[in-house]
Amino acid sequence: MLALAPAAMARVEMPAQLGDNAVLQQQADVRLWGRAKAGSQVEIAPSWTSSKTVVKAGSDGRWQATVATPAASYTPYEITVTDGDGPAATMKNVLVGEVWIASGQSNMEMPLRGFWTQPIEGAQEEIVFSGEWKNRVRMATVPKRRSYTVMDTVSGSWQVPAPGTTPEFSALAWHFAKSLNRILDVPVGVIACAYGGSSVESWLPQTTVDSYPGWSVEREKNDPDQKDWERASAMYNAMQQPIAGYTARGFIWNQGETNVGRHAEFVGHMSGLIAQWRKDWGNPDMPFYQTQLPGWDYSDVDATNAALLREAQARCAETVPNGGFVCTIDLTYPYESKDIHACQKKPIGERMAMLAAKDTYKVDGMPYSYPSFKSMKVDGKKAHIELNDAWNGLTPNNTPLEGFQAAGSDGVYHPARAVVRLNTLGIDIECDDVDRIVNVRYAFTNFPRGERVRDLMGMPLLPFRTDNFEK
Repeated sequence: MLALAPAAMARVEMPAQLGDNAVLQQQADVRLWGRAKAGSQVEIAPSWTSSKTVVKAGSDGRWQATVATPAASYTPYEITVTDGDGPAATMKNVLVGEVWIASGQSNMEMPLRGFWTQPIEGAQEEIVFSGEWKNRVRMATVPKRRSYTVMDTVSGSWQVPAPGTTPEFSALAWHFAKSLNRILDVPVGVIACAYGGSSVESWLPQTTVDSYPGWSVEREKNDPDQKDWERASAMYNAMQQPIAGYTARGFIWNQGETNVGRHAEFVGHMSGLIAQWRKDWGNPDMPFYQTQLPGWDYSDVDATNAALLREAQARCAETVPNGGFVCTIDLTYPYESKDIHACQKKPIGERMAMLAAKDTYKVDGMPYSYPSFKSMKVDGKKAHIELNDAWNGLTPNNTPLEGFQAAGSDGVYHPARAVVRLNTLGIDIECDDVDRIVNVRYAFTNFPRGERVRDLMGMPLLPFRTDNFEK
């Protein structure tokens, strides 16, 4: 259950997120809950209907109910809840629209005001004019907490965009919400629940983590050298469980930096997280969209440990039903190789919204896919790459492409020349440093250098490799 924040002088208590300025999922049986006088009849009266819902509080005073919501609109509603024994609790300025849960680590947590010495691109304009979105976007932020035991309360109420509130909004979630609102023209609410530095395992229950080879939550508890922000199950217990069940459409997720170096187990653990969260929300088909790692040096820009994690992220997103991912390989500036918090959050939010619009809401015309490797044909020192989803062309198309490498039979990679083959929209690669090309890589390093290849909608060619080496 969410934290119970009683309205002034009200006997009935409601969770923090079930308060003023909330966004409720449209056309759904929305779950409401709280506390009242033990054994009392709790009456719920939404202003969008004359019908009332009545449920009985338990011996501990806890109650829960489902209320059918109307179609989305910008009309503000109220919901009054009373137990007949005192002043009513009233949710005011409630919007009905689309609700999403945003989670992960620091690149999801990162607020519009930025982190210390790390800005968000375009933040000033977003903050100054955020009031324009007060009836279109809302956000609730779960505070960062850790616990080795499951908690049933959490704070964090819904906020209306304004220069005084928006600086603390998750920048990625803000741009996602704004973009989705512009596409769907309905209110969008996001509950942001992220913790910088957390691992996939931080957001899983102890029983699941303990089932993984080599993992033990109990051992972690007694390890003084364990980083607090990486503790397994700690965020699941303290942050996710208290909000689990708030009726929502889907999840957006930005995480992975802490799991770099553990790519072999990533697909299994991340797939387990998705299944667990869908179970916790009571919806086995709930959309779950991930963000692929952007570039960072991880102590060596030319190493491949982050590239291997990106590969695992893509494999997980592509194999989990009703999932997907956003590529960010083109969204770091050259000077950001040592900045794990890249400043370009707007295009990530936009791409996430386009993915949701296409896959969840079935909006036609969304440029949500990426050019990707399909096949390779080798002719000595030359290789011919065929691509998927490159039907509308590639850019740059009249200059050499950057980021390609070729290896011969010895497995040693060398820089390769690459150009777009205009007649078939493939890529021709040539490398004088090998007798015969055996394998090719593109942007398969921690921090790929140079200009990225994109389609005509600006969607980047996905990093790829044709080998199966461990490095």
